[in-house]
Amino acid sequence: MTGSGNTGSSDELAFDASGLDTWAEAHRFEVTRERIIEYAEATNDPIEAHRTGELAPPVFAIVPVFHALMEPALEVVPVELIPRLVHGEQDFRFHRPIVAGDKLVSRGKMIGYEGLPNGTRSVIYLECRTEDGELVNEQYVTAFFRGFDAGANVGAQAPGHKFDEGLRSTPPVAKLTQHVDEDQTFRYGPAAGDPMPIHLDAEIARSAGLPGIIAHGLCTLAFTSWAVLTEVADGRSERLRRLAVRFSKPVLPGQDITTHIWNAGTADGGTAYAYETAVGDDLVIKDGFAVID
Repeated sequence: MTGSGNTGSSDELAFDASGLDTWAEAHRFEVTRERIIEYAEATNDPIEAHRTGELAPPVFAIVPVFHALMEPALEVVPVELIPRLVHGEQDFRFHRPIVAGDKLVSRGKMIGYEGLPNGTRSVIYLECRTEDGELVNEQYVTAFFRGFDAGANVGAQAPGHKFDEGLRSTPPVAKLTQHVDEDQTFRYGPAAGDPMPIHLDAEIARSAGLPGIIAHGLCTLAFTSWAVLTEVADGRSERLRRLAVRFSKPVLPGQDITTHIWNAGTADGGTAYAYETAVGDDLVIKDGFAVID
């Protein structure tokens, strides 16, 4: 399959729709209390159950699936386009918290893609289970391949979680400002198992067109997750059923981020909250959505 409007030669590069809905190899991960504590400390998480390793912070769920994340893309996307990938959206569905001692099995598949004039949006679906088959969480990861239009809309996209603009007529139920430390990325990278150099090497980051080292998007998401939990869920991560966001702009170490949270009614049997996170007037997280039991 070739697409019209590709940047570069469409005869050379094309998405392969036959690779959609193909499960990639499963990956195993054993959760330790020490790894949970390291992740909580790397995200400045104040929740006691996380800091003692009793329960994993919600966004820790990306750690066991990290190595299952890229393989599904390679079933569909030419390897030459992988350097153009940016993380566009993340949607977690939690069935229960991760705890120390869990032996988890994760696998993923790409379920669809959509060619757009400025790039191609694609969606990877991941599931994380125990070795006994209990479903622990599901994730939709939306990746964007900059500057390459696959020229088609094939398969499925991730479920929606767009911010309801009507909420702006009501005051938020909570607001929290958090500080991203200067050394945040150097702590988060090892804790998450994410060695991407744009988060650790200023020269490499600038060569990629960034102003310097940027915070990991999932680190920013982890900050907003504990903002939601502490402000509207009594600090209890076991009450969180869904957490979804769209990444808008990068956060730099040393910046303050402010999250505004609105009550958005009900969803999936729980209370829904919509939120946005900004640095000054610039939104860094859009379309934030959480469901609390």
